[in-house]
Amino acid sequence: MAALMTFGAAHAEKLTPERVFADPDLSGPLARGVKVSPDGSAVTYLRARADDQRMTDLWIADVAGGAPRLLIDARSLAPQEKALSEAEKSRRERQGVQTRGVVDYAWDEQGRFILVPVEGDLFLYKMAGGQVTQLTATDADEIDAKVSPKGRFVSFVRADNLYVMPAAGGAERALTQGGEELKSWATAEFIAQEEMGRSTGYWWSPDETKIALTHVDQTGVDVVERLDVNASGAAIVRQRYPRVGRPNAVVELYVADVATGARTKVELGPERDIYTARVDWARDGKTLYVQRERRDQRRLDLLAVDPASGAARVILTEESPHWIELTDDFRPLKDGSFLWSSERSGNRHLYHYAPDGRLIAQVTSGDWPVDALEGVDEARGVAIFGASKAAPIERRIYEVSYKTPGEPKALTSGDGWWTASVARSGKAFAATYQDPKTPPQTAFYKADGTRVRWIEENRLAQGHPYWPYASRLREPQFGTLKAADGQDLWWTLVTPPGFDPAKTYPVIVQVYGGPAGALVDRAWMKPEDQLYLEAGFILFSIDNRGTPNRSVAFKTAIDRRMGVVEVDDQLAGARYLKSLPYVDAGRIGIMGWSNGGYMTLMTLTAPDSPYAAGVAGAPVVDWSLYDTHYTERFMGTLADNAEGYANAEVTARLGRLKPDTLMIIHGMADDNVTFDNATKAMAALQANATPFEMMTYPGLRHRAGWTQAHRLHRALTTLDFFKRKLAPTPAP
Repeated sequence: MAALMTFGAAHAEKLTPERVFADPDLSGPLARGVKVSPDGSAVTYLRARADDQRMTDLWIADVAGGAPRLLIDARSLAPQEKALSEAEKSRRERQGVQTRGVVDYAWDEQGRFILVPVEGDLFLYKMAGGQVTQLTATDADEIDAKVSPKGRFVSFVRADNLYVMPAAGGAERALTQGGEELKSWATAEFIAQEEMGRSTGYWWSPDETKIALTHVDQTGVDVVERLDVNASGAAIVRQRYPRVGRPNAVVELYVADVATGARTKVELGPERDIYTARVDWARDGKTLYVQRERRDQRRLDLLAVDPASGAARVILTEESPHWIELTDDFRPLKDGSFLWSSERSGNRHLYHYAPDGRLIAQVTSGDWPVDALEGVDEARGVAIFGASKAAPIERRIYEVSYKTPGEPKALTSGDGWWTASVARSGKAFAATYQDPKTPPQTAFYKADGTRVRWIEENRLAQGHPYWPYASRLREPQFGTLKAADGQDLWWTLVTPPGFDPAKTYPVIVQVYGGPAGALVDRAWMKPEDQLYLEAGFILFSIDNRGTPNRSVAFKTAIDRRMGVVEVDDQLAGARYLKSLPYVDAGRIGIMGWSNGGYMTLMTLTAPDSPYAAGVAGAPVVDWSLYDTHYTERFMGTLADNAEGYANAEVTARLGRLKPDTLMIIHGMADDNVTFDNATKAMAALQANATPFEMMTYPGLRHRAGWTQAHRLHRALTTLDFFKRKLAPTPAP
């Protein structure tokens, strides 16, 4: 049995919660934010400090060889942590930025310098000579900083206006005026950042003469007053939050002349209640491409815009009876044609189009989905993409000709999980590989997949932070169950160290279950998960219908009925667990965060629920309290799907909750799943006189904090709850 395997000789030390959340990072020196330099001669990346994993510096590794070296020491540029604005805190939360110091950076296209924001100010690193110049020093945050395509300018947003300045030095200049919180320039609105995968609000033309930029008007968006409770008191925050069926921000698009600031409005059509999903320039700068999504998300138009006049025409339309998923797969090519991805075949695949929107060829096909277009080698006419072609639990990097489409060629091997950063030319790439026995390893590869050098080998061996505990790592099992409609549901199960199949064990089911992420993959296990194994629990996850990176049929099974098929599939997983001779059927728990918190509540309150206890973190309780783009995509509006919303609502089900089986965890300053979701559940449970437990985090947002102290506290709290409710026997 695979679950009985361990990973080789090492000291058999037990992992403790205190060590999991101490320095250095147990997963080793990870390369984050990996980018290949424009000329392909080097790879840059962010690396956490050994003495503080929340502080990241910028490192570089030369392709020619030599040890990776520190390029920018964040502490040397900003010795003191700067108090970030509330807007910047929210922005980082939505982008998943967990660290301070160097958290982002940008090369110029010629590879002459690197733009680095640190603690709200901007610095420029010149490759020739290695000099660092501070460009800004203000109390305000300079956000969304970019280098112009030819490297002559640096741009950024400050106080809701767009600024440009010479990269070589000189005075900054405001390209817009009058921006304010409710009427901002060059910013991505809340919905774009949180749900649409668009974190910017401006785009440079290739010749640096123009900038396309948004104007965001939030005055019509509902004000949601939330009580922002922190350690020192409380404040009423009047947050503009677009809830289901209510007004969104009005987003207009302009093209600004960099020299004069003069603006031309882009014609996005007569309907104002739309989403400006993506904006891209043609390679020659003569056309601006805009992806316009209808409010119901069942239609997506690709507009070709004349930047001089703002006139637009539709050259491509995608329609679906369910919804259109947004991607970053649109890629304009030098000859004016472009690559695109579509799910019209039942799986996401790549397509090649002429400049006028005429289909040239379908590039990929088959009963598997493309995950993401990673890069293009135009000299060879090749597209590089990531896909889970063999099975949803693994991901490789492939290439395929878009000029003469055929069978994709795998550039990477192994049955784990690969991600890649492709050089601008497409002739090389940096990639990270991981599997259950291999922490993330990053290397530089030729176009054919030949490894040139390690960037961060991060080998699990003597000297690695995890080495003292490596002999207690467990090999996960993987398998499938059939959903009610016959589709495969992938699951994974991990047993504790010292597992004895003749004994019975409690189980904790880890669940997310939503369209934003799957849990079952052949990747490195988070060290935190080892704590549950050491405590004597079996860990189990199953990806229900509705989770991503699968067929259209699999994903859209939840259409207009969230909280139905997902729950059915999780219950199928519980039935499978109960059939295993080494599982104690009376001691099965479940835990999840965000949508996983929602799934925890829904499964705990299912009729004859098989779960003995559950921890619901930051749970959605009532979908009418959540935002427009996410919720309406899957559920429509209350007006057109009242029954679906009623069936998906948690509070009406709480009368079935068994007493003393639930803990709710929530950050009290959560601006995503607002805290009134938790209070609504609390009030319903109290009205039913149902005992439950609660842990709140003052001042913390949706993820309830990134600090090691907060993460440790959450882990200890959750472990204690499940130990009390499920009574495990610690692993020997």
